[in-house]
Amino acid sequence: MNEVRYYQKNIMVVDDDPDIVMSLQELFEREGFQVTTADNGRTCLVELEKGFQGIIILDLMMPEIDGFAVLETLRSNSETASIPVIVATAKELTTDEKNRLSGHIQALMQKGDFLNDEFLEEVKSLIK
Repeated sequence: MNEVRYYQKNIMVVDDDPDIVMSLQELFEREGFQVTTADNGRTCLVELEKGFQGIIILDLMMPEIDGFAVLETLRSNSETASIPVIVATAKELTTDEKNRLSGHIQALMQKGDFLNDEFLEEVKSLIK
């Protein structure tokens, strides 16, 4: 995946499942992260317009604007193009979908792997 590092412990959790959002928020706050949450892609884009800078954990299947569209918007804007993104999904991705993500994200995680040490270390690895 793309090698991008971020210097602050800011993270945005973008997911329409409130249980996942709450679990990840608690996990990262315990680790000293400042956590912003968004329950859909539109809210994520609004937070970016407000100036959010940090790591984004992005679900793919969401109402209004899905994760693929959020990622395309991020990467097409010079101000947000280098923001690190970890895609976290329960979706079984097709080859075409994997190709759409390739080179645009730092990691791809399955939702079942969220609360393990590997996931936490993946996020921490993006911080210098």
